[in-house]
Amino acid sequence: MLILISPAKTLDFDTPAHTQQRSEPDFLDASQQLIDELRELAPQDISALMKISDKLGTLNYQRFADWQTPFTPDNAKQAVLAFRGDVYTGLNADDFSDDDFAFAQQHLRILSGLYGLLRPLDLIQPYRLEMGTKFANSGGKNLYEFWGERITDAINAQFSDAGPLLLNLASNEYFSAVKPKLLNADVITPVFKDYKNGKYKIISFYAKKARGLMSAYVIKQRITDAEKLKQFDTDGYYYCPEQSTATEWVFLRDEVA
Repeated sequence: MLILISPAKTLDFDTPAHTQQRSEPDFLDASQQLIDELRELAPQDISALMKISDKLGTLNYQRFADWQTPFTPDNAKQAVLAFRGDVYTGLNADDFSDDDFAFAQQHLRILSGLYGLLRPLDLIQPYRLEMGTKFANSGGKNLYEFWGERITDAINAQFSDAGPLLLNLASNEYFSAVKPKLLNADVITPVFKDYKNGKYKIISFYAKKARGLMSAYVIKQRITDAEKLKQFDTDGYYYCPEQSTATEWVFLRDEVA
């Protein structure tokens, strides 16, 4: 089983990593190509492209200027510890043991607009480049065209070690960089609904955190059999067979007190 999650805009490069384990991203040459083209943008161009403030435009202009290889523990940090935000709050990799990291390194992958596909312990440097950004580049009119089938091919290459099942816990924006028809695996997409105002519905904040909670559940429990996912009960969620399909598994949570 391979778990797929999205990255986060919020980053933490200040807190020291609590593991010395690390690896190098597979697509650094492609990342360098994007960085070279992003460096041609002025801060105001970055703000307009990403629809962010002038302050953030300047910050990311500087990040692109500072980005350099080789990556080392002094200038980079493991992806799963650098990303923050709702998914990563649920994942809570700060609590991982060495054995947890080892299992995650084999079974968890993070999609990225700049890095393509990351293992949890791949070193990264600070950046902001969401997959849906309409950044025209030498590879096409956006990042989906830039990455093409490379991410899908890379995922397929993992299944010999992880098993031919993809647990899609990524957002639509990021999973759109994957070509499901070309995957050599079945895909299961969990959906998390909370009870509010008399009905169950997807609430973005809770759903994002739940994706991280389920990722952590798989890692901590060393789950490789999809059926065992139906036992997921962290933070009050439970599997609902009546609302689920073969490929979309629905987990409900009753109103939080």
